Amino acid sequence: MADAKLKILEAASKLFFEGGTQALSVRAISKQAGVSTIGIYSHFDGKQGILDALYIRGFELVAEAMTLEEEYDLSSETVAVLVRRYLKNAIENEAYYKLIFGDHSAEYQPSNEAKDVAISAFSILVKHVTKLFPNNTDQQNREIAIEIWSITHGFVSLRHHVYPLLGDVNNWEDKAVDAAQTFFEALVAKRS
Repeated sequence: MADAKLKILEAASKLFFEGGTQALSVRAISKQAGVSTIGIYSHFDGKQGILDALYIRGFELVAEAMTLEEEYDLSSETVAVLVRRYLKNAIENEAYYKLIFGDHSAEYQPSNEAKDVAISAFSILVKHVTKLFPNNTDQQNREIAIEIWSITHGFVSLRHHVYPLLGDVNNWEDKAVDAAQTFFEALVAKRS
């Protein structure tokens, strides 16, 4: 990605994190990134284009977090690795995470390209589930993947919205991993 384009996305991400979609005017992004408004329009199709680029980048980061390069057996330990990587991504890239999982206004609807990237990221988790349950139908494995993702996503959502209200909550990541592993082990036991 070109330096100017990346600079614009980083500026937009920071503004989004601080003030949501209403903070993302071309003028504000231009000022934050130190580029002209014409520069923004030459790289993106205005605010919609920037939001799509942020949305796409957010799901690319999710896909990277869920991709395991090495050969593996899907086990309770592998689930722990995947959950920890997902949680780390959600914390390190909170602005992206908030955008892709709903903190955008009704004025922004992801483009078809952006939706395809989201589906592709989810497909990585489905692939992991399919490796463990090769005799399941595609639909069954998609449902298991959704259940695993919802457990993990629920913990991230709690961390973003509720945990700060509860004060110091220790080991929230360990709790998320334990919940996902427990669910995974129950699935394995149920199918044995």
